[in-house]
Amino acid sequence: MALLQANKDLISTGMKEFNALLNQQVFSEPPISEEAMMTIVDDWVNFYISYYRQQMTGAQEERERALEELRKELSALSVPFLDKYRAFLKSL
Repeated sequence: MALLQANKDLISTGMKEFNALLNQQVFSEPPISEEAMMTIVDDWVNFYISYYRQQMTGAQEERERALEELRKELSALSVPFLDKYRAFLKSL
């Protein structure tokens, strides 16, 4: 079953906003550990899920599927960011 268009639009908006957040990050010294950065990114994902949970439409099952899709997309966006952070740590 396809997601409602309104929820697809929210997922798209959330992805754009999350990507902008990741692109704004500046790595500086002293660095935090890789594990700490992973925790921070996970917290950001959870914050976005919490924010968009209130805006999703449709039946409970539809909202949960949309949130699951949003979580999957945000996690996927996090991978290159965390790879970039690992490279930054290795360069020190």
